[in-house]
Amino acid sequence: MRMKLLILFACLLSGFISSRSQTLFSFSQNDVVSPNPLELLMVNLTLIQGADSRGAVCLDGTLPGYHLDRGFESGANSWLIHLEGGGWCDTIRNCVYRKKTRRGSSKYMENQIPFTGILSNKPEENPDFFNWNRVKIRYCDGASFTGDSENEAAGLQFRGQKIWLAAIEELMSQGMDNAEQALLSGCSAGGLASIIHCDEFQSLLPKSSKVKCFSDAGFFLDAIDVSGGRTLRNLFGGVVQLQEVQKNLPKNCLNKLDPTSCFFPQNLVEHVETPLFLLNAAYDVWQVQASLAPATADPLGAWNDCKSNHANCSSSQIQFLQDFRNQMVDDLKDFSRPSQTGLFINSCFAHCQSERQETWFADDSPLLEDKPIAVAVGDWYFDREVVKSIDCPYPCDNNCHNLVFRRV
Repeated sequence: MRMKLLILFACLLSGFISSRSQTLFSFSQNDVVSPNPLELLMVNLTLIQGADSRGAVCLDGTLPGYHLDRGFESGANSWLIHLEGGGWCDTIRNCVYRKKTRRGSSKYMENQIPFTGILSNKPEENPDFFNWNRVKIRYCDGASFTGDSENEAAGLQFRGQKIWLAAIEELMSQGMDNAEQALLSGCSAGGLASIIHCDEFQSLLPKSSKVKCFSDAGFFLDAIDVSGGRTLRNLFGGVVQLQEVQKNLPKNCLNKLDPTSCFFPQNLVEHVETPLFLLNAAYDVWQVQASLAPATADPLGAWNDCKSNHANCSSSQIQFLQDFRNQMVDDLKDFSRPSQTGLFINSCFAHCQSERQETWFADDSPLLEDKPIAVAVGDWYFDREVVKSIDCPYPCDNNCHNLVFRRV
């Protein structure tokens, strides 16, 4: 078996604290230590000067930022824009905490971050996008780049939409206004943002550009948790209300559903007209930990061992997770019908597989229909093949890089 178990420590700063005092997990490439740090491409942080004059600021009022590695040769006029993830904040208290971290203030952002996986500049690591202009837009608003409000008493600025527009305007001035090809991508909360902003992204680029969107681990389900409640719907409802997200959600969705429902990708994807590819683990570990079996829904900790390592799950717990997978597959049926959409749904316990080199493109990367993720996304983007890959249920897939947590 080529299954690899990755042990990660839950880092409070990389996630968020909910209004119900549960620690939730968020995984991003910034939190992963590479075994070969000297070989990594490190890319500098650039703050968007003058963004504050347009109201485009992080939660604490500091300037937003991005990391850009220039394209070269045949990719010089192609652009990959990657939206960072990192949970959400749904209450004043949580957002006040968040603004003292890199998820809410550029004061705490790293001056350099590694570009790996879909952001790598090496053809052996990123075969189709290695020589594009590759950008990571930092996430510091707590609402998937969609909020537009403030709370003066708490000193909070909810300006995700303005940050998004300021970043795109900045990149246009850096040459993206001449883009021949472009791909908007994102992981987790950034993957949700890539869905929400997909059509807007296309509308802002030249009509001659080939534009598509790619969401990694952004297909969050409106699912019932282990107590029979809806933890994630409650969280999303708080985010939408606090940050006035409804201002920037698709009108064609809001005409049918309430704003919280229109923050869930299962209700958004049918309204996206730009070609969109969804990459998701069928047993997404963030959703297992934070949506299905959070501490508030499991106060006695019956799910703790299962959440730490799927190998410890009981048969009834596995069946609950299978029901979650079935809901995901059912919610994707209509999305999968048009030829322009793409899917890679593997039966792994993972999250954000495009950012980590070992899951994006390596000798033992996860495969579906004998294709690693990077090849599947490339085949879809360049119209080489139709890609609609949905894995068989666990435990049939032995190519996974499953995430395992050590409780400390």
